[in-house]
Amino acid sequence: MAATVSATARKTTDTPAPAHDANPVAPQATSEPPRALRADARRNYDRLVKEARTTFAEHGTDASLEDVARSAGVGIGTLYRHFPNRHALLSAVFEEAVSDLLSRSRELLDAPQPCTALVDWLRAIVTHASEYRGLARALMSAARNDGSHLARCSGPMREAGSALLLRAQESGAVRDDVSISDLLQLTNAIALAAEETPDDSGLADRLLNLTLRGLRP
Repeated sequence: MAATVSATARKTTDTPAPAHDANPVAPQATSEPPRALRADARRNYDRLVKEARTTFAEHGTDASLEDVARSAGVGIGTLYRHFPNRHALLSAVFEEAVSDLLSRSRELLDAPQPCTALVDWLRAIVTHASEYRGLARALMSAARNDGSHLARCSGPMREAGSALLLRAQESGAVRDDVSISDLLQLTNAIALAAEETPDDSGLADRLLNLTLRGLRP
């Protein structure tokens, strides 16, 4: 529940496509197009990300990558050249949300109530994670795997959250033993709980309010 990743040059010639999503990750592959990407390859990349957003929003993050490629008008081999696995594509899809969350964290650094600012930011994470069914679960899984493309979003997010958390701790509003890693996992768990209970629109807010109480000394 991002995050620009440094990219390396990639061949644009066709290569055999894997038959499913769980293909091995090539060491040089990233979730972003290389800076030297040809114009037509860049267009393919942008179309894939656009169609992935639509497909994941409609059908969840477990939707067929073959369907994403088909909607983008490219072959599955082209998709896998840009995104070696599902998490790489999710990382590109979630990148815009991460940028928004980082901007929001900077705004909240000037908020008069540090603890409320922290919880407001956590609430924004829940909102973004809920845009794609299955994203919260993927973010929780990626947090335990530093090699995941999706986990690379977590570095800037941890830094942004740490600044808000430290400010709240220094104000005396939050216990000193609270870590940002635990808070982010808890936030993704809240997003997942809300996703699994769509008929209870107030669940996420209630759980976040409980979190606020638990953060206090």
